[in-house]
Amino acid sequence: MSFTPANTTVWIELPVRDLAAASAFYSKVTGLMLERQQMGPNETAIFQAADFATGVAGHLYEGTPAGDGTGPTVHLAAQGKLEDTMARVTEAGGTVISPAIEIPAGRFFYATDPDGNSIGLFEAA
Repeated sequence: MSFTPANTTVWIELPVRDLAAASAFYSKVTGLMLERQQMGPNETAIFQAADFATGVAGHLYEGTPAGDGTGPTVHLAAQGKLEDTMARVTEAGGTVISPAIEIPAGRFFYATDPDGNSIGLFEAA
């Protein structure tokens, strides 16, 4: 079998306890605008992409987060320098878990959001 899509990730969904509080956290930390929208029976907060036809995005929804940082890790682009993003995580009520990690495409660090979801925040090279 040989399947190689353009993007292996097509959408992300993060469960949060309080949609308004989580939207504020992610907006502050990443610099991204989240748009509240009804999707089926659930209200969501959608991460915006430059082009939804070709980009990968996702949303927050009210649900039950893992709460202990052991669930899947979602990596998000963040505006500005990584050190500034680390400070915003702490200011917004999250926890920085690792130092900056360099990879060929840029740098990232691990953190948890206020609900305990595992996240990575990324600065492109």
